[in-house]
Amino acid sequence: MLRAKNKIGLVFFPAFDWAISPTHPEREERLLYTQDQVFEEGILDIDGIVEYKPDLVTKKDVQRVHFCVPDLWAVMTESHFISAGGAKTIAMAVMDKQVERGFALVRPPGHHANRVVHGARGFCNVNIEAIMIEYIRKAYGVNRVAIVDTDCHHGDGTQDIYWHDPDTLFISLHQDGRTLYPGSGFLNEMGGPNAVGATINIPLPPNTAEEGILHVVRETVLPILEEFQPEIVVNSAGQDNHYSDPITNMNFSAQGYAELTRMLKPDIAVLEGGYAIEGALPYVNAGIILAMAGMDFSHLKEPDYNPARVRQTPEVTRWVEKTCDKVLENWQQRRYLGEMYRADYTFIERERNIYYDTDNIHEHQKETVRVCDNCGGALRIDSAARGKKHVLAVHIPRNACAACQSQGRDWYEEADVSAHDKVLLQDRARDMIEEKSQTPK
Repeated sequence: MLRAKNKIGLVFFPAFDWAISPTHPEREERLLYTQDQVFEEGILDIDGIVEYKPDLVTKKDVQRVHFCVPDLWAVMTESHFISAGGAKTIAMAVMDKQVERGFALVRPPGHHANRVVHGARGFCNVNIEAIMIEYIRKAYGVNRVAIVDTDCHHGDGTQDIYWHDPDTLFISLHQDGRTLYPGSGFLNEMGGPNAVGATINIPLPPNTAEEGILHVVRETVLPILEEFQPEIVVNSAGQDNHYSDPITNMNFSAQGYAELTRMLKPDIAVLEGGYAIEGALPYVNAGIILAMAGMDFSHLKEPDYNPARVRQTPEVTRWVEKTCDKVLENWQQRRYLGEMYRADYTFIERERNIYYDTDNIHEHQKETVRVCDNCGGALRIDSAARGKKHVLAVHIPRNACAACQSQGRDWYEEADVSAHDKVLLQDRARDMIEEKSQTPK
């Protein structure tokens, strides 16, 4: 009998009852073909590879992360509770040491969902990785977490949620935002004033292949992880860098994904994008599973794989190497850059216009964060979406100092309810959610 070197857990949830449309790339077949491959290849018969059934996340699990507008039930379906629950199930199995590593093969995905949610962006309603991470922080006392997002699209929602958190290292390697949705993820996006350097973006040129992506992981991602010393490494395992993906322009392969996983050694992987339903996903997912299990994946190959056809050009190689050099320079200078950013400010503001492409919603945000030497800083977000509710959302971080707890509480108590439909408080220091709204007339 074959035996896995590392005991791993798997969760499958194809979400039969959720689809944007019957022919949309984000549909249940994304996982059905993978399930067929896993069963046909006998992967679940390997000693040390265990399947778990997904549980559901709770309302409070979601509210640790998101301000859902107008409320949670308007944003989430049952499939969203189960998809996030599948990630939570795997995380619990890892944290309880039932398995060494885990892979949640679930949908709907989540990495484009911001802290404030008015609807769906990039096929994402809620951020399933963030919900999972904040659960294990609360339940198991985990503090320092690294998220490595290898989806071809920039993980802008995860970046937004952890923009001000110095204890969460967010690394996203993706196709350059000038050429692909969501149009973000550039080198100068490095985190908020209290967490400069904890956000790392590595934009790559179209047609980057195995050589380039594995160079990024080996020469940039791994050294930064080694210095950061996370307690847990989470891989947002998007698979749309594949050469056959219909909505992206990269040249990665199943072998490349397996080798990336072997190098990265994530504790937990959570499926994100990937839309070459028959030609890529079954092979890529099988490769990730074998790599997480510490097994040989050298035989794994797509039927149409031709290395010469997807080899990257010398120009792409130079671009990738130059980008990596700049990322490492920024990382090494992060403290100096943070001091420059903070200067002598007490509060720092930013305004953003956010488009929900899936639901055609336009949101305007005005954000204020308290500059703090001791924590991520109290955060206030004034959010209004056209035709939707207008909310004031206040966030007090998990490890908030006394001054930031006081500031967050003052913002909430002093907020003029008549100017908003709702005023919301996400007090992570006390793990409490509070709300006040206009009195119905």
